[in-house]
Amino acid sequence: MKLNSIQPASGSRRTRKRVGRGIGSGLGKTCGRGHKGQKSRSGGFHKVGFEGGQMPLQRRVPKIGFRSAVNRFTREVRLYQLTALDSDVVDLESLKAAGIVDNAARRVRLVCKGEIGRAVTVRGLHVTAGAVRAIEAAGGKVE
Repeated sequence: MKLNSIQPASGSRRTRKRVGRGIGSGLGKTCGRGHKGQKSRSGGFHKVGFEGGQMPLQRRVPKIGFRSAVNRFTREVRLYQLTALDSDVVDLESLKAAGIVDNAARRVRLVCKGEIGRAVTVRGLHVTAGAVRAIEAAGGKVE
């Protein structure tokens, strides 16, 4: 192999478009741009989503919903779900092991819904005021 024998891979390079070189080239007088209109002139372009002056689709359709970046990894656990746990200590790892929260969860919020019948110790979780009262009434504690 010699340097002068190296060729680009087939299909990797386009042949250059020669415009304004006469009728015989097929891209003669108007250079393939047609006759009149915005795109036939130099600098003629329109923004992405522009619909010719009509209200564009992204503005016609109402915005719906909100996805909080904070709550993406926060899960909510109710008090009655803690009865499924075997251990007396409730923390993020024990909730993941029991399958109450998924593995993507980074924060857990324990809310007061239902009843808890046994004493548990809650560690490292956000607990609502009503849930704290219910846990302490059952003989447990929140750390």
